[in-house]
Amino acid sequence: MDGNLSAEIAEMVPLLAAFDTAATEGHITHAAAVLGVPQSSLSRRLKSLEQILGVALFQPVGRGVALTAAGRDLHERTRGAVRGLDDAVDVVRSNADPDSGSVRFGFPLTLGPVSIPSLLAEFHETAPRIRFGLVQAHGEALCAMVRDGRLDLAVVIPPPEDLPAVHIGTQRILLYVAPSHPLAGRTQIDLTELADERFIANPPEYHLRQLLDTWCMDAGFVPQVAIEIGEFETARALIAQGLGVALLPVPERRIATGRVASGGNLVGIGLTGHRERDIGLIRGNHRPTPAVARLHDHIVRRAGSFLPGGR
Repeated sequence: MDGNLSAEIAEMVPLLAAFDTAATEGHITHAAAVLGVPQSSLSRRLKSLEQILGVALFQPVGRGVALTAAGRDLHERTRGAVRGLDDAVDVVRSNADPDSGSVRFGFPLTLGPVSIPSLLAEFHETAPRIRFGLVQAHGEALCAMVRDGRLDLAVVIPPPEDLPAVHIGTQRILLYVAPSHPLAGRTQIDLTELADERFIANPPEYHLRQLLDTWCMDAGFVPQVAIEIGEFETARALIAQGLGVALLPVPERRIATGRVASGGNLVGIGLTGHRERDIGLIRGNHRPTPAVARLHDHIVRRAGSFLPGGR
């Protein structure tokens, strides 16, 4: 090879963005809308790619499309290259105009009501042309998205060891019970007293569930998980109905010590021992665009004003 692209590859490169978007969306109309092109134009690009390769890449499924075996193989092998090219273009454009650009930013399910919107609103006042793509998910999902390049930055609880991270706060964990629960009058409790309680807990992949299992094991018992749920507000509603107790972060609207009330529907009871989680800001192992670096610096600098235990 002489280091130049073959004529076939040069012909395919403009078509791969169309293929990647259609493969990701699973729907030709939706993919065309994402790319801002007519559906007929997108369909022609996909047909051209199939003709060059000599294989079918998509098959109809209901109103959408799904990848064939050949399509899945191509997508697995090319999506990194396509998104790497997209990142390269973003870097060049952002370097040319550091006040614009976009940031793909993730944050945890327990930091949505107050702190993160407040940080972003304050940042927007100084950088109104920077655009955001926001994702809210549990910590391990956010870490995975940062690792594979789907997110530029994420606030996670706790930060992983394999990504660049800055500590920006702590999140206190309390036991929450219904006001009618026999423990509701307590100001503090030891986990050893909860062996007979029915717990409402997150699925096993959530860090908070892992803490529950570990802390209870250290206290000498396996927690009786009566209900598994990933949505925190619904979990609080279930607790209020007397369906179980739960270990949950203190709601953002009120950081408290000792016994606290959550919206009048729950009672939070302090746990003995160190029952906190570290809040970290993580980024990928690549050079950030100026827009990403600017948001990163803003969060690190201002987190203490909005996050519990902020630096």
